[in-house]
Amino acid sequence: MSERSPEPTRAFHIDANRFAAPRLDPALYVVATPVGHLADVTLRALETLAAADLIACEDTRVTRVLTDRYGIHTHLVSYNDHNAAERRPRLIAAIAEGKAVALVSDAGTPLVSDPGFKLVQEVAAAGHRVVPIPGASAMLAALVAAGLPSDTFLFAGFLPVKLEARRQRIEELAPVRATLIFYESPHRLDETLADLATVLGPDRPGVVARELTKTFEEVVRLPLGELAARYAATKPKGEIVVLVGPPGAEAPAGADDVDRLLGLALSRLPPGKAAAEVARLTGQDRKALYERALALKPGAEAPSK
Repeated sequence: MSERSPEPTRAFHIDANRFAAPRLDPALYVVATPVGHLADVTLRALETLAAADLIACEDTRVTRVLTDRYGIHTHLVSYNDHNAAERRPRLIAAIAEGKAVALVSDAGTPLVSDPGFKLVQEVAAAGHRVVPIPGASAMLAALVAAGLPSDTFLFAGFLPVKLEARRQRIEELAPVRATLIFYESPHRLDETLADLATVLGPDRPGVVARELTKTFEEVVRLPLGELAARYAATKPKGEIVVLVGPPGAEAPAGADDVDRLLGLALSRLPPGKAAAEVARLTGQDRKALYERALALKPGAEAPSK
C-alpha cells in the first residue's frame, strides 16, 4: 500500500473540516482579524491567510495564535513601528516578484492605529493592487454597542500622552458634531477621562468599552464626569475604546456641575489654574471660582501678595 501524500499547506481547518485555499494573484491583501474572540474571523480572511505566500504582522507570536487555531502554515514576518522602514521595500519587492502578501495587525482591521498606512501607500504608488479583506474592528464594535449617535462619527485614535498636548487635542475636537471615538491604554484611562470631562463638560455622554468580544467584556455608559470618577478609583485592564457623544445634549452647568469640574481640574492643577480652566469652560467669574477652589481643596492657600 502506497504512503499517503502530505497534506497541502495552502489550506485551513475549522474543527475537523479542511478547506482548500486557492492561490492568490500578486497583491497586498489587507486582512482584518479578530479583536479578541478567535471565532470572529471571516471565511475569506482564513482563505486569504492560508493562500498568501507570507503574512506581515505586528507581532508574529500574536498572529501565530490565530494561524495555529485554524491550521494555517503560511510564513510569518514581523512588520511594526520598529522595522517598517526596513521591511517595506522587501514586501513590495515580493509582490513585484509575483507573490501574495497578507497584512494583519495584532487585532482588528489593519491601518487603524497601526503602521500599515505607509505600506499600503507605497504598494499602491508602485502600481500593485491593494485588496481589502474586511472584518472585525474594535472601533466599530464599540460604536454599535455604545448607544451613542452612529450616523456621524470621528475616529481620533490615541490622544497625546502629555497633558498639555492631550488637552489641546480635545479642545480641537470639542466642536465636532459627531460621536468621538478614541483608543486608550488602561494606565492612562483615568487621566484621559478627567481631561475629557474638564474640557468637554462633565455632563457630555460617554462610554468606556473594554475587552470587547472577550470573557470580561464591559460597556459602561455614563456622563464623562461620572466615568472619570469611576475609573479614578478603579484601575481597569485590557483593551479600551472611549466614546463621547456629540455636543449639544448637555444641560447648562449648575453649582454641582461647577464643583465637579473644579474637583476634576484640582486633581491635576493648583487652585489658580483650575479656576482659570473652569472659568474658560463655563463663562463664570474666575475670582469666584478661585475662592470656591480653595474651599474644595483644604490646605491650599492663596499666594502671598
